[in-house]
Amino acid sequence: MAEGSDDIQALIAAMARLPGLGPRSARRLVLSLLARNSGQMSQLATLMAKVASTAQPCARCNNLSDREICAICADPARATGEICVVEDVADLWALERGRAFRGRYHVLGGTLSALDDVGPADLGIPRLLSRIEDEAVTEVILALNATIEGQTTAHYIADALPEALTVTGLAQGVPIGGELDYLDDGTITAALRARRRF
Repeated sequence: MAEGSDDIQALIAAMARLPGLGPRSARRLVLSLLARNSGQMSQLATLMAKVASTAQPCARCNNLSDREICAICADPARATGEICVVEDVADLWALERGRAFRGRYHVLGGTLSALDDVGPADLGIPRLLSRIEDEAVTEVILALNATIEGQTTAHYIADALPEALTVTGLAQGVPIGGELDYLDDGTITAALRARRRF
């Protein structure tokens, strides 16, 4: 049974390579876009081409932007003396959704990994250290993932920072609305260790 033209099959195959999409999801997505036939596919293609030509890492923090310096770094109100170090742009965007942090960021683009030959220079850690001096930073928040690689990277950065600087990390433990029965052992252990007076 024929399943569309070669071009449609090539589009499905390309979409299936995207994170979070497999062959079935890609097929459903492409068929949905084709069924609507309302210019949505053309608009999507135009926007993808535009973003592909204009998106670039911010020269200061590595956030994605269509300018050399992203809106967060360019905002003088964000010069609070706080830099939040994150692993990737998705983490930065997640923190921004919460609207709790009003300082600036530094996106590493990964974590230290001897197996993958990823060292400090590959993550822009020397650039982070120079930013701390140039921007009169008083606090560095290490908001890295609670994985072995994330915590190894956080410890490396903390050791490289000047002693006078305040270095903090995100709290770990039971999330709001979380039920103990559904949490993994590591989360429960972290919550017990980070307990505080009621």
